[in-house]
Amino acid sequence: MSTTDDSYSVVPNAININKPPLKERWWNILDTWKVGIIPLPLFILAGALIVIDCLSGKLPSDIVVMVATLAFFGFACGEFGKRLPIIGKMGAAAICATFIPSALVYYGWLPDVVVDSTTKFYKSTNILYLYICCIIVGSIMSMNRTTLIQGFLRIFFPMLCGEVVGMLVGMGVGLALGLEPFQIFFFLILPIMAGGVGEGAIPLSIGYATLLHMEQGVALGRILPVVMLGSLTAIVISGCLNQLGKRFPHLTGEGELMPGKANGAEKTSSSSVFSGKADVTTIAAGALLAVLLYMVGMLLHKLIGLPAPVGMLFIAVLIKLCHGVSPRMLEGSQVVYKFFQTSVTYPILFAVGVAITPWEELVNAFTFTNLAVIVSTVGTLVATGFFVGKKIGMHPIDVAIVSCCQSGQGGTGDVAILTAGNRMALMPFAQIATRIGGAINVSVALLVLGNFLV
Repeated sequence: MSTTDDSYSVVPNAININKPPLKERWWNILDTWKVGIIPLPLFILAGALIVIDCLSGKLPSDIVVMVATLAFFGFACGEFGKRLPIIGKMGAAAICATFIPSALVYYGWLPDVVVDSTTKFYKSTNILYLYICCIIVGSIMSMNRTTLIQGFLRIFFPMLCGEVVGMLVGMGVGLALGLEPFQIFFFLILPIMAGGVGEGAIPLSIGYATLLHMEQGVALGRILPVVMLGSLTAIVISGCLNQLGKRFPHLTGEGELMPGKANGAEKTSSSSVFSGKADVTTIAAGALLAVLLYMVGMLLHKLIGLPAPVGMLFIAVLIKLCHGVSPRMLEGSQVVYKFFQTSVTYPILFAVGVAITPWEELVNAFTFTNLAVIVSTVGTLVATGFFVGKKIGMHPIDVAIVSCCQSGQGGTGDVAILTAGNRMALMPFAQIATRIGGAINVSVALLVLGNFLV
């Protein structure tokens, strides 16, 4: 009898060891099976709820529904890109999250209610600028002060060399293919380095319309596809640079431009942020700091015309250098930065693809001559940044990724390029490359064109 009792007492224990309780198996599914950052059951639930709303003919564009919608589609596209063979490691996730939605809209494969609600939400909230301000402020607050100063002082030289050499090589390739010099420079090379759409392509098209006596819509139609192709090329190159950094670690600082002992100390300090020391109020204060600094940037834009993200960047750097905020608030800013980097990037890219990325114009620009000039220009610009950065004692891969942003599609391009390169900490330098570099290029080019036509 006792033997029988013993046997029965052993079997349940064996079952318990081999098969965890149902709740633990459910928890394991929630914790390990994910699409992006979304647990698989929640991903399926989100998809089902979106389908129900679409079948009813109305998908609300309020922030609650849009958070679920953008997360569902954004992480689905990003996960698809990550799992592609070979190119999945070269920035395909950022490309897919941006351009798959654009294609789905063009071919009518994305429900109209999703397109309308996403477009309305993106354009009415300016959520991209919330994302950029949190990334910029958080990354600046994470930097070592000495590294920050040296990085800002030195980054301009590789950028300038890259632009000059890139323009020369692009002109040479275009001339070799039989294109006219005027067409090569003003409608291929310059749009690549104009700083995106809002700050580059649109002002450029207005200037061309006035100086060349053409319709602004026609000018923008010729410029915009080149901007997009330049940004796409930069995304791919950035992904390749990230893989190069993994193979040759001595060439990269993993988001740090300047080598040195200070970087390591800063990284140690930054890593402690995510150990639970930053409480909820500190994180909230860090988020509010980013928003208020962007509002200061908007004020500077009204007063002196400086782009709001750049004005905010300079103010954030000044605060960091003057110890203007406490270490606890710095920690809060860094947690906010980490949250936006991991949780908001792919949803933002999906919204960009749906709302402001015209697939037809991109496809129409895929001609051999255009691609040859664009790829040679961007590739030379980045390669020059790489070698010049290495020559002056900077991490060449990180400098090269910043150089990629010189041919990016504005703020959205910076997000995609830095995501592909896994270097979101470089956002402050990317903004300088895009906003300031683009504005200088557009202004100088239009000035030269105006004097040339007189």
